[in-house]
Amino acid sequence: MPSGCSIRALWIINNQDAVVFSRRFPVVEKQWCSAYKTENGNNGFDLPRLPTDEQLSNAFTRRKRREGSNRGYGIRVAQSTKGSDSWVDDPITRHIISLCLSEEEDDDDDESSENERNILWPIALHTKGLYSILVLPLVDPKEMKDYVKLCRRSDCGPTVGEDLSLSSLLLNISSITGAFMVAHAFGDIISGETVEPEVVVSASPSVGGLFDSLTGSIGISSRAKPVSAPVASSSPSGAATTGATASDAPRAGSRLLDRDLLRNFIATAMPFGTPLDLSLSNNSAIKANGFSSTDPPPQELKQPAWKPYLYKGKQRLLFTIHETVNAAMYDRDEIPDSVSVAGQINCRAELEGLPDVSFPLVGLSTAHIEAISFHPCAQVPAHGIDKQNIVFQPPLGNFVLMRYQAGCGLGPPVKGFYQLSMVSEDEGAFLFKVHLMEGYKAPMSMEFCTITMPFPRRRIVAFDGTPSAGTVLTTEHSVEWRILGNGRSLSGKSLEATFPGTIKFSPLQSMRRGDGDDEESEGESAEGRENVVNVEDLLVQKMNKSLPAVELEEPFCWQAYDYAKVSFKIAGASVSRMSIDTKSVNIYPTTKSPVEFSAQVTSGDYIFWNTLGKAPSAAAV
Repeated sequence: MPSGCSIRALWIINNQDAVVFSRRFPVVEKQWCSAYKTENGNNGFDLPRLPTDEQLSNAFTRRKRREGSNRGYGIRVAQSTKGSDSWVDDPITRHIISLCLSEEEDDDDDESSENERNILWPIALHTKGLYSILVLPLVDPKEMKDYVKLCRRSDCGPTVGEDLSLSSLLLNISSITGAFMVAHAFGDIISGETVEPEVVVSASPSVGGLFDSLTGSIGISSRAKPVSAPVASSSPSGAATTGATASDAPRAGSRLLDRDLLRNFIATAMPFGTPLDLSLSNNSAIKANGFSSTDPPPQELKQPAWKPYLYKGKQRLLFTIHETVNAAMYDRDEIPDSVSVAGQINCRAELEGLPDVSFPLVGLSTAHIEAISFHPCAQVPAHGIDKQNIVFQPPLGNFVLMRYQAGCGLGPPVKGFYQLSMVSEDEGAFLFKVHLMEGYKAPMSMEFCTITMPFPRRRIVAFDGTPSAGTVLTTEHSVEWRILGNGRSLSGKSLEATFPGTIKFSPLQSMRRGDGDDEESEGESAEGRENVVNVEDLLVQKMNKSLPAVELEEPFCWQAYDYAKVSFKIAGASVSRMSIDTKSVNIYPTTKSPVEFSAQVTSGDYIFWNTLGKAPSAAAV
C-alpha cells in the first residue's frame, strides 16, 4: 500500500440522515481492490464495493439507533452489541467509526470474511452545524481484518502489553490524520468558517522606555486591533490590491450547502483522491486567475505549493502569539489545580519574492513546552528547537506557523474559589472570592473578565447579591458576574473581588414513584432528620431524583450545581513566557521590512469547581 493519505470516498449527511453530497474516487478505489485481491486471493467472493448513497444513509441510521447518537457511546454499555463500535470499548470510536452495510448482523465468528466485506472502516466522523462529514481513507485490508477481530472479541477494553489494540492499530495508519484534515476542511467550507488565523498589531507604535513604563503603570495600554493590510495579490499581473480585512479566503455560504463550491474545491484540492492543498484561498485564487508567465520566480528558486503567487506591494512582517488557557480550579488540599496553555504563533508575511525568514524563539527554556508542531513551510532541526532558529519560507496571507502546548509560566490569571451550598431544595447561598492578574506586570492588560454560574436544569426565580466590583446580569438559567468590561481594563496591578449572594429556584416537579419508592424516601428523610450533618447530601439526593435526565454530551450537568466558568482576555504578552524578539528576526535576501509583534490570551475551559460539591479529577501519574 502507498504511504501518505488517499481518500476512497466522502459523504455529507444532514440532520435528517440523508446524504446531501458524496464523492467517490475511482483511482483510489482501484488501489483498494488490487490490495484486497492480493490479501485475500481468489476466495470466490465478489470484490467489496462502495455503497450507494441510500445504502450508506441506511447504515448510518442503523448505527445511530444502535449506538444512541451520531457519535455513539464510545464505551461498552449494556446496549452494546457484538461487532459494534462501542463493543471495542474505546472512546476514539466516537470519532473514527465503522458502518455495517448489511441489515442483518451475524454473530457467527466463522463468517469473518463476509463481515469484512460488509463493513466500512475507518471512517473519520466530523460534525459541523447540521451536517456530519464522513471521510473514508485508503487503508491496508489487513488492518481492516484486525479491526473486525477487535470489535468481535469477548473481552473488554485494551490490555497492557497486548499486541493488538485499537490505539496501536490506528497509530500505524498515517491516512487517519489526512482524513480528519479533509473532514475539517469540508466542515469549514460548509459553515462558512474559512477565515484565516487572526493577526493583530498595536493601534499605535510603541515609544518604548520610560513612556511605556509610565502608561502601563497607570493602566493605559495600546489596544490591539485586527490587521488592516494590503491583501496579497492573486492576479496574474501581480498588482497589489488594498483591502480592509486580514483574510484572503472567500466567504462560503453557511446556510445552504453549495455543491458547486464543494465540487470545485475537490477538483483543485484533491482531484484524484489524494489531498494536495486544502487551502480554500489558494485554490480559489488559482481557479479565478490561473498563472501568469509575466512574473515567474527566479530560476534558481523553486516556488512552493503553499505560495502559488508572489506578493507585490509594501513589505512588512507580522507575528501574533495567541494562547488559550484551560484550567480546573478546585481549592482543595487533596486535589491540585490544573492549568494548561494551548498556543499558536500566527504570521502574515507581506514580502516580495521567495525570501527565507529566521528568528529564535524567546522563552523556550521557561515555557515548559509539552508538545509542538510546525507549518510545512518551516525547517526545524530534528533534535529540537532549543537555542535554534526557526527558518521558514512564508506562504501568502495569514497562517499558523507553530502550535504548542505549555505550562502557565506566570501562574493562573484568575485565582480564587467558588462555593455554593443548598439551604433547601429550592434555595442556595454562594460565595466567590477571586484575585485577578496577581503577579502580572505591564504591558499585560486584562481587557475583560466574566464569571458565569450556569444552572441548565434549574430555573432562577429570585436572586440577591452585590459584588465588591463589577456588575451582575441574571437570566432564567444563569448568573453572570462582569468583573471587568465596558472599556475598563486592568494593567500593572492586581484586583481582589468578592461576591456573596443567595439564589432561589422554581420548585422541582417531583417524579411519580411507587409505594416502595415512597417508603424509601420517607426512610431517607427520617435518616436526614436524625443526622443533621448530612443534610446537604440529603438535599442533593432529593434534587437529583426529581431532575430530568441529562444527555451524555453534557458532562457538566451531572449534578444540579457543580461549577462556574470564567471568561477573560489579556493583551500585551503571553502567559507561557513565549515571545519573539523583533530585533532578532532576519530576512534573506535582506530587505527593509518592519517587523511587528503582538500577543493575546483568551480563556478556554476555565472552570471553578464548587468547593462544597462534587468535582471530577484525574490522579497524577
